[in-house]
Order: sequence, then C-alpha cells, then structure tokens
Amino acid sequence: MTVRQQWTVVGIVVGVLACGLIAATHLMKDELFPVVIGSQAPDFRVKVLGENRYRTLDDYKGQVVLLNIWATWCEPCQKEIPSLEALYRAYGSKGLKLLAVSVDNAVSEDSIRKFANHYGVTFEILHDPTGAIERTYQTTGYPETFVIGPEGTIRKKWIGADDWSSLGNRALVSQLLGLQTPRPVVDDGDR
Repeated sequence: MTVRQQWTVVGIVVGVLACGLIAATHLMKDELFPVVIGSQAPDFRVKVLGENRYRTLDDYKGQVVLLNIWATWCEPCQKEIPSLEALYRAYGSKGLKLLAVSVDNAVSEDSIRKFANHYGVTFEILHDPTGAIERTYQTTGYPETFVIGPEGTIRKKWIGADDWSSLGNRALVSQLLGLQTPRPVVDDGDR
C-alpha cells in the first residue's frame, strides 16, 4: 500500500468517525444538552397571538422571564392561570416578563384569545402550534414553566401546575428582580 493510499484510508476513517459523532450528537442532544436548572435557556421563536410577528428569547435579554408552556384543553393549565395572573399583577410593573406560550394546534388564535380573556389574562400570550418550543425545552407535560434569570440561565423548572403567587415563588421572582424578599403574613389571632 502506498503512502497516498494509507492517507486515503486514514481520511476515510476520520470522515466516518466524524459523521458518526455528528449523528450521535444529533440523536442524543437531549441527553448531552439537557434543559435543566442552571443551564442556559435555549432560544425560541414563537408567534405573537393575532399578529404577524414573532418573539425570541433575545427580545427579553437581561430581563427576568417566566416562560409558561400550556394548552387551552389542559385542565391543570386552567387551574394555574389565576396564580400566574396574580404573580404578573404583583411583579409585571417591576420588570417580570411573563410569557404564556400556547401549543394548541387544533384551535384558532381567536379561540386562544377568547380563552385568555375569559380568565382575565393581562400577561403576554404567544402561540406555537408547531411544537418547536416543546422540543427545544424538552417538555414532558403541561403546563411546564421555566423561570429564566436576567443572565439567561434557568433558575426554576416546574412540571405541572404550581401556585405562582406563593411566598416561595414570589421570593424567587423578587430576588431575581433585585427587590426586597416578601415576608410571610403572620396571623396573630385575636390579641
């Protein structure tokens, strides 16, 4: 075998290994790059409800973001909405960006808007009927919520409905916004 043939074989082997590595990285990306607390929040591209515009995570760079992935047919999502609204009313004017991304693909945007209006939602409703945000954030159910700090890292990941107006969640949001941590209300009874 000539030197040229040897280098050709080496080149083919390196090429096959590189292709295998690329394929493995693509197939195992969720295991290699999990979306967990402390990881960098992945970018997304979702449609602004009722408009021909899109939002990305870069639109909220340097801000505290609560990203809620939900659907209109999801009962736990429906139960969670009032606490999300309470949190937004308390902290929206102080800098909290609450983004609720509907992943409904069988209903119209008008139906999603009517649904949100029924619950008195004042935070931003976005829409991703393609499910791309679910794949990007590796969601496993609905609702699934991510609290993203101003530096872009995931500070909390919660699967299922939560009481977002609870003291613990308000304390986390307050801390991320650089505000004084709320104190629990103490009932002194009838003194």
